[in-house]
Amino acid sequence: MTPHFRILTKRIYDPPAPDDGCRVLVDRLWPRGIAKADTSWNEWDKQAAPSTELRRWFNHDPAKWEDFRKRYTEELEQSPETTRHLLSLASHGTLTLLYAARDTEHNEAAVLRDYLLAHADSPCNQKQNKAQ
Repeated sequence: MTPHFRILTKRIYDPPAPDDGCRVLVDRLWPRGIAKADTSWNEWDKQAAPSTELRRWFNHDPAKWEDFRKRYTEELEQSPETTRHLLSLASHGTLTLLYAARDTEHNEAAVLRDYLLAHADSPCNQKQNKAQ
């Protein structure tokens, strides 16, 4: 039986909610205006973020969105350990992917959520989750 995963996305600047579960920041850069003492997340996973080159190229331009999705997905394919780790967190309850972008639709967390959900039932991830 494939586990049910609940993976949400949320801006880092929005207040935490009780149903957020495990909160993981998936930006490569520290969010502006947030003091390190004021963190409200469980992990900061820079490896899950798009590369610096891809992030700079995209520059949150909605016209580049489809290309960004494709390129970021290709980067994620090269980092299976990141996928396994995040799916492992999601297998224990709700996983909320946090991002700093203003655009709530065109951001890396949205792509990452879709990618994780699409790969949640792959044989490698099922084996990894059973081992835990």
